[in-house]
Amino acid sequence: MTFVATAAFGLEGLVAAELRRLGFEDARGENGGARFQGSVLDGFFACLRLRMADRVLLVLKEATCLTFEDLFQMVSSVPWEKYLSVDGKYNVAGKCARSQLMSVSDCQSICKKAIIERMKKYSSASFFPETGVPFPIQISIHDNMARVSLDFAGTALNRRGYRTWNGEAPLRETLAAALVELSPWRPGMPLHDPCCGTGTLLIEAAFREGHRAPGMNRSFACESFPFFPTRDGAAMRKTVQGEFEPDRISDISGSDIDPQAIELAQRHVRQAGLEGLISLEVLPLEELQLDQDEGVFLCNPPYGERLGDRRSSEKIYAHLHSLMKRHKGWSLCAISSDPAFEKAFGRRADKRRRLYNGRLECQFLTYLSDEKKNRM
Repeated sequence: MTFVATAAFGLEGLVAAELRRLGFEDARGENGGARFQGSVLDGFFACLRLRMADRVLLVLKEATCLTFEDLFQMVSSVPWEKYLSVDGKYNVAGKCARSQLMSVSDCQSICKKAIIERMKKYSSASFFPETGVPFPIQISIHDNMARVSLDFAGTALNRRGYRTWNGEAPLRETLAAALVELSPWRPGMPLHDPCCGTGTLLIEAAFREGHRAPGMNRSFACESFPFFPTRDGAAMRKTVQGEFEPDRISDISGSDIDPQAIELAQRHVRQAGLEGLISLEVLPLEELQLDQDEGVFLCNPPYGERLGDRRSSEKIYAHLHSLMKRHKGWSLCAISSDPAFEKAFGRRADKRRRLYNGRLECQFLTYLSDEKKNRM
């Protein structure tokens, strides 16, 4: 089977590399995600383990479609009777870009009609109540190339289950995991988020350090599919849960000037099963002083447009520079959409990478410690 692990712009290569680390040696990045081959269980395993992908899609058919008739015939050629149940809910989502077929609603309707006609032909049913298991189906058309797929995840993979309260500007869990990956931090090193908000960056780092699969405690749409091997899936989930080693987690901490943010972060840490493993405190940036000689500061500081006060944001960026000066052996990484970040910080970043936080175009800026710069 062919799968696509979808990813936000700029993260496709990271997701492909993550898939290869998980054993999918053929994984390769492409526009909007990474493609890999595997079995039904492999698709489920990817849902359990991927940290930076948005969804895992089972690709059922791909073809050039220039007309609605082309689209109908393509979708009709998929052996839906092998994948769907007669009473299932056929939920069709769609997206179109740079193609002759640009009406998403029309493409969804044609796709669903083709599915129903195929099911009528190859099953004994003539009526489809859609009262049973949901089947999230996606039709995607880009540059006239249509792809119809079955979403193994159901709800997006960033829904880990630990974040039920959001702060002022929440960072999506998958992006947070990507920032952890892109930073110079590695398990075993101290990590501190000085603007930790509700704790997402810290939790994702702790998951990585403790070998905790991000999806191990949530369900996925594929587990309800009639062709899913339920017993093998349950055994795989149990194995993945057994790989979590909380004792490996150490030296991960965060602080924030906002007491409410810290309260939410503590709730999220508790819900993630990490209580007692991440240190949190209410503390202004200018008062932060850590004991460790080296480590990494990783943060998502307020952006100018988010605060509605650019001067306040720029003051925070300057405090981040002072924080780094007080911690000579520490590197600092920050994601920001503010083009004035480097100027207010007082130094050009050693590395930068363009990413998107939702619809905001951002730069992920890395300031290396003198020791790390000397190794470059």
